[in-house]
Amino acid sequence: MEIKILCTGGTFDKVYFDALSDYTIGEPQAEWILKQAGVNFDYSIDSILKKDSLEISDQDRVDIASRVEREPCKHIVITHGTDTMVETGQALKHIQDKTIILVGAMQPARFRDSDALFNLGFACAAVSLAGLGTYITMNGQLFTIDEVRKNRAVGRFENID
Repeated sequence: MEIKILCTGGTFDKVYFDALSDYTIGEPQAEWILKQAGVNFDYSIDSILKKDSLEISDQDRVDIASRVEREPCKHIVITHGTDTMVETGQALKHIQDKTIILVGAMQPARFRDSDALFNLGFACAAVSLAGLGTYITMNGQLFTIDEVRKNRAVGRFENID
């Protein structure tokens, strides 16, 4: 089984470069993470967008969905900023013939205390085990796209009650 990883930017790929916490979206960190982990599965990575998720437009979501639809691989992981991950997932849920996992990080992957490494590893496991559909994985949990929200007050994703 091969996993296609599509990178869209977000905190996952942020690079902070001054004392004022300004940032830019850097190169995708997924390759570095997977090489460091010594994974034993086939994967390929494409950077399709380099935006903070608050800057992702409805047209960007249409373009992401079109890219996923055209992708021959059936197991897709999308690294994405957490602020609008649910909205992008909603734009993807009509795709029925693939397993799609959106994953992000609360801290940039380049940070020592980042959750990005664990989250990407969990997303790769989830995409190989979950059924067809669109999901979000964050902090060791798998959520269906229609049953999740980001709780900004506590900085985590949770099921909608």
